[in-house]
This record gives sequence, C-alpha cells and structure tokens, in this order.
Amino acid sequence: MTKTRVDDALVGYDPSQFPPFAVTVDVVILTMSEGELNVLLVRRGQAPFEGEWATPGGFKRPTETLDEAAKRELTEETGVDAARLLTQFGAYGDPGRDPRMNVVTVAYLAVLREVGAVVAGSDAADARLVPVTDVLNGKVELAFDHERIVRDAITRVRVELEVSGVATAFVGVTFTLAELRAVYEAIWDVQLDGANFRRSIVAENGWVIPTRRRARPGAAGGKPAELFRAGKLWKYGGPIRRPQLNQKRK
Repeated sequence: MTKTRVDDALVGYDPSQFPPFAVTVDVVILTMSEGELNVLLVRRGQAPFEGEWATPGGFKRPTETLDEAAKRELTEETGVDAARLLTQFGAYGDPGRDPRMNVVTVAYLAVLREVGAVVAGSDAADARLVPVTDVLNGKVELAFDHERIVRDAITRVRVELEVSGVATAFVGVTFTLAELRAVYEAIWDVQLDGANFRRSIVAENGWVIPTRRRARPGAAGGKPAELFRAGKLWKYGGPIRRPQLNQKRK
C-alpha cells in the first residue's frame, strides 16, 4: 500500500475509541524423561501469581515479531534455545485471563529430544521439567489460564502422533522400539502391547531402519535391545492409531 493510500485510510481514525490491550507469548516445551512426558515450567518471581508455576513467556515488545518474542522469553527465563522448532498452536484472549489488563497471548509449542541445562533467569524464580500428569491431575497448579494452554498443547500432540512423525522428535537419532513405544504410551496415556507395537512398526519397510547396533546393557542384564533410526514414511503420517480408552494405563 502506498503512503498516500495509508494516509487516506487513517482519515477519521481515532485510536482512543478502541480499548487498549497487550500481547504476550507463552511457550509449551514437551520432552520425554525416563519414560515420562514432561513440560518445562517456570516459577513466577513477581506479581501477579508470584511463586506459582507457569509456562515460559511474557510481553511482546513493540519492535519484535511474535516469533522473536517467544524465542527471547524462552531463553531469558529458562536458558533453553528451541527457536527453530517453535510453532504457533493457539491464541487466548478471554476477558479476565490476566488480572493486570486485557491481554491476548499467542501460544507456541516445541518438542525436544533433550532440553539440556535449565537455568532460571529474567523474572523467573525457578525453572524445571515437571511431569505432565502432575499438571493434568491438578497436583501442580498453573497461573493464569496456563493449564488450559498445556492441555491444548497435549491435545495437539496426541493428534499429531497419528498424522505426522512427531513421535520421532521425542527420541534420539537412534532409538529402541521400547523408547518409541514409551512416547505413544505417555502422550496417549495408554498401555500398548509390545509385540503388537513391534509388528505395526516393522511390518512395512520405511517406518524404522535397523542400525545393526544395540543399546548399552541395562542394570538388569539380558540381551541389549536393537537400535533403529527413523525411515522416510514418517513424512506422510504415523504407523498406529490411538487405542480406545479401555486400554488406559494402570
């Protein structure tokens, strides 16, 4: 649009006729740790909700994009760099969601194989990985509407397990089938039969590729599990569908 057109469009426009509001970003980082799905949280170091847990995030600055704000807030509050993996998955603007003023937040999601060192910074008093189950069952309460945001992120990933290769984002470059199965079980909250899972994964060439190597022996001894790497079929979807709820984990 030319400057003349912009000037014409502003004729009669009075910004004071519109209520002010702020824009924030919130980041949901998911990772697997010891077979359990975890979310990265920060403990707020200032009001409102001082001392309560929340997702990393904060106000967007006037000179930065939403993506830049999400990257900055995540790094400042946790020391984690996931800029290349962050994707928007939702926006939240219900009245009263923030006691300070009318605030619209844009939520980002990233799945990390390893989070690395987590160091609280900026206005965060603490930062750590917390089991997702503790958030979903209310054991860990979150500030603002962040429980809803985390729940929506989990719902998104549960769907993605069926239609994308997101499962392989939770494991290393090489992995055992047990590690891969643990991803599905943790996210879907189900118990999968190991033999059936293996058949679903290896029945069709292209899901996993044997590396001819094995994992390190475990403390219990026995033959180490075979290591695989992801094949090309993950680009087109996932190998299994979510079971019915009667297979929920005990």
